[in-house]
Amino acid sequence: MNKMVDGTKKYFKRNAGILIGLALICIVITVNSPQFLTQNNIMNVLRQISSNMFLASSMTMVLIAGGIDLSVGSGIAMIGVMAGTFLNMNIPIPVVIIICLIAGALIGSVNGTIISRTTLPPFIVTYSIQSILKGGTYVFTGGTTVRIDNRVWTNLGTGYAFGVIPYPVIYLSVVFVIVWLVLNKTKLGRHIYAVGGNEKAARFSGINVIRTRMFVYIFSGVMAALAGMVLCARQYSGNPLAGDGAEMDAIAACVLGGTSMAGGYGFIGGTLIGALIIGLLNNGLNLMGIDSYWQIILKGVVILAAVYIDYLKNLKKSKAN
Repeated sequence: MNKMVDGTKKYFKRNAGILIGLALICIVITVNSPQFLTQNNIMNVLRQISSNMFLASSMTMVLIAGGIDLSVGSGIAMIGVMAGTFLNMNIPIPVVIIICLIAGALIGSVNGTIISRTTLPPFIVTYSIQSILKGGTYVFTGGTTVRIDNRVWTNLGTGYAFGVIPYPVIYLSVVFVIVWLVLNKTKLGRHIYAVGGNEKAARFSGINVIRTRMFVYIFSGVMAALAGMVLCARQYSGNPLAGDGAEMDAIAACVLGGTSMAGGYGFIGGTLIGALIIGLLNNGLNLMGIDSYWQIILKGVVILAAVYIDYLKNLKKSKAN
């Protein structure tokens, strides 16, 4: 009991600034849009942030390990189109899910293999894979969407558990718990922090850096596949445009939540708050009738501010050392 209380206090202390920011955003939106705090809207927000949070959960691990993954947005589009195509061929849903998850893992393994076994920058490698996946999806579809009429499948993204909780929120809860356990309760989690904090020291201490990096990128690919399946179920289609910019929203959620882009530091609990902030901004600005172009500008400002705060933190640490 005492450990739980101490952990809760530590969580709120660590995330005090971002929690205050979240509260202020909620207050401003509520004042300007009374329907913001309705049950339907809150459930809608949670459903909307689920795809981003799938990516942000794995992106937290990738960033902590000192990497970055820009391919996840294109992975969403490719997996959505793949799922829609297989469903229209009357392939059973469990088989489609397994195939899509394996495809996501394969994408992650390609990223992980190249990055862990060469000195190529993760930014360049994953950006290249992003282009390959995006181009391949456009070539396969001709730029058109793949319609999905399977009601059982679409219910996976639009349905509710007990008539109240959206299914994607259930999936998200499971993913969140898994990532929290890996980062905080396993040897692998300690290795992820060690590799991102000081790769050379991690090697000397006997940590398998290649295996650790492979894991985080494979997990990132699997989460992109999960996000792609949920999104195409919600949209009743596999869209080659789906996932555009999703990688930036995921990175923004991580950095807003305190994960360092320099590696070695981050917490999944903070990432959740960051994803909530981005989701609430999108939802609240829509409710307030603010032009979508201004929303893009505001999101850019928020991301820049988060990265700058991360820079200041790292600068302070370097001076302290």
